[in-house]
Amino acid sequence: MEAIRTPSDRFENLPDFNFKENYVDFQNMRMHYLDEGEGEVILALHGEPSWCFLYRKFIPGLKDYRFIAPDFLGFGKSDKPVNWKEYSYKLHLDSLVNFCDKLQLNNITLVVQDWGGLLGLGLLGQQPERFKRVVILNTFLPIGKKLKLPFKIWVWFARYHPSLPVGKLIQYASHETLPKEVLNAYDAPYPNRKYKAGARAFPSLVPGNKMNPAVPFMKKAREVLSKWDKPALVLFSDKDKILGGLEKFFYKLIPSSNKQQKIIIKNAGHFLQEEKGEEIAQYIDAFIKGELNIKSK
Repeated sequence: MEAIRTPSDRFENLPDFNFKENYVDFQNMRMHYLDEGEGEVILALHGEPSWCFLYRKFIPGLKDYRFIAPDFLGFGKSDKPVNWKEYSYKLHLDSLVNFCDKLQLNNITLVVQDWGGLLGLGLLGQQPERFKRVVILNTFLPIGKKLKLPFKIWVWFARYHPSLPVGKLIQYASHETLPKEVLNAYDAPYPNRKYKAGARAFPSLVPGNKMNPAVPFMKKAREVLSKWDKPALVLFSDKDKILGGLEKFFYKLIPSSNKQQKIIIKNAGHFLQEEKGEEIAQYIDAFIKGELNIKSK
């Protein structure tokens, strides 16, 4: 599998992102991650087409914890297979299992959003014993139902665009107008089209039929969450034009009990960590401490 590495100078002078680089090896590739602070483990997983830069605003508000945020292969500072057909759900999931094994992560508070949910909740379904709590932000668990036309258009756009405009996609999915330097930071991992195979591939990996190899993992994740007896926080935003309203799916899936908390973040789009990161970090802190006693906001 041919893979390339983004030149380090692409990541110089990013706004509010002066964190130590850390790496684990997987199939002769490097997988980058943030690892800040000490204490209980928070594992935060990004989606498409973002990278761990998305979680920079969480770190100051969660300084009492060990906050870990990897870049999936093909994203951020991680190595990038150049052939989009090399990417698969299993490749990403295996890399995530390898990541947790090498760092010996257990008793995890899992934070997921977008594709971070498909993969992170997939891992939770396979290894629920690793996890102490789950925080679910704007994501879903598709099990092979026919994809709707707008999503099919997105799949084709991502696959065949001459050079996927990552920063513009982040802006499109956001509610606020983001600063130019922030959009540039989302573009930073991708000097040219050759580096964007991972971002091109993710939409195509969403299960659009029941024979998709990711479907058994999605079903297992649903099964485990339907019997979840540990703390859960479902935290969606109100201006998400992509996955808005799917919080109700998780409300119904996860058993209703005093361990499930529900919050709607006001005036934020799909990438709510970017727009309301500090606020969300406060909720997660209170959630871990058992001090979050609201059902909605």
